[in-house]
Amino acid sequence: MGCFGFLKVMMFAFNGIIFLAGATILGVGIWVKVDSGSVLSFLGKIEQAPAALSQLLNVGYLLIAIGALLVIIGFLGCCGAIKESKCMLLLFFIIVLLVFIAEVAGAIVILAFRPLADQLISQVGTAAVASIRKDFGRNPDVTGLWNSTMSTLSCCGFNNFTDFTSSPYYTTKNSTYPPQCCLGVVQCNQTLAQSTGIYGCYPRIKLLIDKNAVVIVAVAFGIAALEICAMVVSMILYCRIKSTMA
Repeated sequence: MGCFGFLKVMMFAFNGIIFLAGATILGVGIWVKVDSGSVLSFLGKIEQAPAALSQLLNVGYLLIAIGALLVIIGFLGCCGAIKESKCMLLLFFIIVLLVFIAEVAGAIVILAFRPLADQLISQVGTAAVASIRKDFGRNPDVTGLWNSTMSTLSCCGFNNFTDFTSSPYYTTKNSTYPPQCCLGVVQCNQTLAQSTGIYGCYPRIKLLIDKNAVVIVAVAFGIAALEICAMVVSMILYCRIKSTMA
């Protein structure tokens, strides 16, 4: 097997894995979208089912989009390599290149506009706290969204437990806070909430990102390297096919 044949096999195998992964993600996304009731049953009982159902549907749309993109990329890469189709290889190269450019642009925007991002997060936090104090304990959608978020991330409020002060939940529950603010204790008063020291959801997310920054950067560089390799191989095959057919 020559170098050209080896590149074809590697291109087929690599994109075959991408295709299967995309098909799996696409199937899960469609399942979440079409049969949400079964998904909720599979995940177990979740408080405030309407809000949880809405979140699952949003996740379903995201999975469908990611899965469809991976299926298209994998299909073009596999068929382009095996059938030696210049058109498919070129489309594969263009799509991967666009994804790569979007990732680089996103990273540049995040680094260049980090102060603006901090300001935006501050504004989002103000709006989130206002929403909690207005609707938590009264609006089932808002209540369910925060309950599921706090349970998943093991956090309390956007900043901390004081975000719930004067909320409908606080006023109707004898000046107590959600159980998530006190490690599941139902009668969560201010003293207990302070002693447990549960992080707010934003500080929790920031802490998780900071703790896993090296892993996140490594994964990002790994993905970028794979994308560059895929583009290089697709162009080598494209040029080799073009030269042999000339």
